[in-house]
Amino acid sequence: MFGVKKKIIKLRDNYQIDHCPQKVINKIWLHTYGHKINWESPNDLNEKIQWLICFGDTSRWPDLTDKYKVRDYVAQKGYNNILTKLYGVWDDARKIDFDSLPSKFVLKCNHDSGSCHIVDKSRPYNQNDIIRELNKSLRTKYGYIHCEPHYNEITPCIIAEEYLEMPEDYFSSSLVDYKIWCFNGKPYSFFTIYNRTKDSISISSYDLEWNVHPEHCAFSNYYRDGGNKVQKPSSFNQMLEIASNLSEGFPEVRVDLYNIHGRIFFGEMTFTSNCGRMNYFSKAYLEEMGRQVKLALK
Repeated sequence: MFGVKKKIIKLRDNYQIDHCPQKVINKIWLHTYGHKINWESPNDLNEKIQWLICFGDTSRWPDLTDKYKVRDYVAQKGYNNILTKLYGVWDDARKIDFDSLPSKFVLKCNHDSGSCHIVDKSRPYNQNDIIRELNKSLRTKYGYIHCEPHYNEITPCIIAEEYLEMPEDYFSSSLVDYKIWCFNGKPYSFFTIYNRTKDSISISSYDLEWNVHPEHCAFSNYYRDGGNKVQKPSSFNQMLEIASNLSEGFPEVRVDLYNIHGRIFFGEMTFTSNCGRMNYFSKAYLEEMGRQVKLALK
């Protein structure tokens, strides 16, 4: 009986996420923060992202969140040169011809987060496990997991892309993600992530003059203080230009780029960073960024 009740509750929540996400967000918010959102006057960046989910114009969110379709948008903006090489697209992982792919590549789903597989043919890898896990991801309605309904409007597929090699003697164990926060087409700050492991990542926050601001971050055992180790990237002004053009027309969006010896690569665009419940920024900084988001409040 308990299992049946749990299933009914899940079906109800899924229906509400698709048709009335505000009800589900209210429940999540109360459970997470111990209070309700002030929908009439949302304050910080997290709250305003929730408002946009429920009341904003999200018509373009699915295509630009789609890791495959967003490539067309980037190319239309004149930045085809920053796209990684695309090796293939499939609706079923069993159709992937691994032998035809290069010695090193990335496989991932276009509609979720965390389904990425790096394949290096010089090392052992389990092809069957990868196929099974990717097909499982294809069947997952990602928007139901954290109440992000625009993900459910993406037609799932698998893409194979170029693997970006790290430079020799790189200071980080992983490439630096340059996450550029933009408001109404204007870059506001950089959030960098590097030294990625299963147990922790290093983070830093920089303003547009490349001054580090540790006070912007809420460090934890997982979100570690990376210090001021990330140097101002080459082609910095070009990164700002790209982020500005890609984010034009949106109250808020995070544009993710990579920069390898001055060559810029596109990562993704994210409208609901960390589901709009970011816990790696300080309360004061979330409020500061929230003030940059202009909503069409009644």
